[in-house]
Amino acid sequence: MENLFYQIQINATPDKIWEVLWNDVTYTRWTSVFAEGSFYKGTLEEGSIVKFFDPNNNGMYSRVEKNILNKEIKFLHLGEIYNGVEKAQNWGEATESYILEETGNGTILKGEIQTPEEFKSFFEDKFPKALEIVKNLAEK
Repeated sequence: MENLFYQIQINATPDKIWEVLWNDVTYTRWTSVFAEGSFYKGTLEEGSIVKFFDPNNNGMYSRVEKNILNKEIKFLHLGEIYNGVEKAQNWGEATESYILEETGNGTILKGEIQTPEEFKSFFEDKFPKALEIVKNLAEK
């Protein structure tokens, strides 16, 4: 399992950044780096299952492990979705967390990912680009 860490300083409040991360409209914009037309279904309540899709009904499903509004959300990735059909995967503790830390001049957005090695290069290429889009949207 690979532990990946990313962060970006954003000149915006945590609640503004949170809105950019999880609002349906802005979510599709910053996640377009991973797959154009991405969206999610489900609620972000702790313990709930969220399904992340591309426009072809493919993606993954995850359980919300932690959700502290405007501060931190953590997903445990459980499996993949192909043509709308869920298939459990044995990824162990594959997690993705977004952590917001307010500073004197804005907020630091951190992304922490535990992922199988096979996905490391994908995240290293895409995740910094996604955070830049979040920054641009939040600072508007």
